[in-house]
Amino acid sequence: MSKFLTRRRMIQGAMAAAASGAAAALAKRYDLIPPDYGGLFGAGETLTYAAQRALLHRGPLAREFRRDQISVNFPAINTVFPADLDYRRQMANDFEDWMLDVGGLVERPSLFLLEELKRFPSRTQITEHICEQGWSAIAEWTGVPLSLVLDVVGIRPEAKYVMFYSVDGWWDSLDMFDALHPQTLLAYGMNGGDLPVRHGAPVRLRVERQLGYKSLKFLSRIDVTDRLDDIEDGTGAVGAAYGYSWYAGI
Repeated sequence: MSKFLTRRRMIQGAMAAAASGAAAALAKRYDLIPPDYGGLFGAGETLTYAAQRALLHRGPLAREFRRDQISVNFPAINTVFPADLDYRRQMANDFEDWMLDVGGLVERPSLFLLEELKRFPSRTQITEHICEQGWSAIAEWTGVPLSLVLDVVGIRPEAKYVMFYSVDGWWDSLDMFDALHPQTLLAYGMNGGDLPVRHGAPVRLRVERQLGYKSLKFLSRIDVTDRLDDIEDGTGAVGAAYGYSWYAGI
C-alpha cells in the first residue's frame, strides 16, 4: 500500500470521526440520542436517528396502497401461538375479558377491554410491512390510532417515550414523535376481518414509519415514561440484544 493511500485513509477516517462527533453533539443538543447509543454502532445509530428526525420533522405518512395490491401471502414469523396460559384462556373466550393496561406517566391509568378500543374512532390503512429478514408484504390494518388512547389517559408533560410489552415476552418503545404519528395504530383488524392469532390477536402495534420488528404482536401493557435507561436493560427494546437497532426508520 502506498504512503499516499495510507494517508488518504487516515484523513478520511479523521473526517468521518469528526462528522460523527459533530452529529453526536447536535443530537445531544436537541435531545436526539437513541437509547442504544452506547453499543458498537452507537455513532451510526445516533446519526441515523437525528438525521431522520431532522428530515421527517413534518411527520409524513408512509405510502398506502390499493386493496387489489394486498399480498396473497403475509408471512407470520416469530411467535404465532403464545404459550401463556392466561392468553390461551382469553383466546378460548374470544378475548371478551382481555384488557390492555395503559399506565406510567399519565393522568388517568386505565384498563381497556377490546370492545372499548373498538368504540374509539378507527383508522384503516393499507401499508407495506418491511421485514429486516429481507421480505415484505402488503396488508390492510384497522385499529385505533395510539394517539387517541394516549389523549384519553392524558400524557404528563415530562413524558418522552412509550413502552410496549407483549404476551410472548417481547418489549419495545417509541419516542413521542412516532407514538403520536397518525399511522401508528393499536390494530385489531387485518384485511377486513379480526386480527388472526398468528398475526398478534387481539391487538398488535403497527408502526408504519419503521421496520416490521417494531410492530409488536400480542400487546398486553403500555407504559408512558420519561426515560429508558432504567427500564429492562436500558436499550429501549429487547431486540437490541439481538443486534436490532432501537430506531428502525424507513
